[in-house]
Amino acid sequence: MLRDVPIRDDTIRLGQLLKLAGVVDSGGEAKDVLEAGDVRVNDEPEQRRGRQLGRGDVVAVAGEQLRIV
Repeated sequence: MLRDVPIRDDTIRLGQLLKLAGVVDSGGEAKDVLEAGDVRVNDEPEQRRGRQLGRGDVVAVAGEQLRIV
């Protein structure tokens, strides 16, 4: 399921996006999800919580696809 997630600035860090979208409740939980290898950015595996994302990027996690708008 593809869900649009609007951001205020031009970029957002991956950990912040996961919290904004309600996928995780804290930065620690985001770190755990990323370390488990459960996150893909634009169909590539990603484990860096600080990865910069911009509009149009798609993050797949927890059975969802989050598109940054």
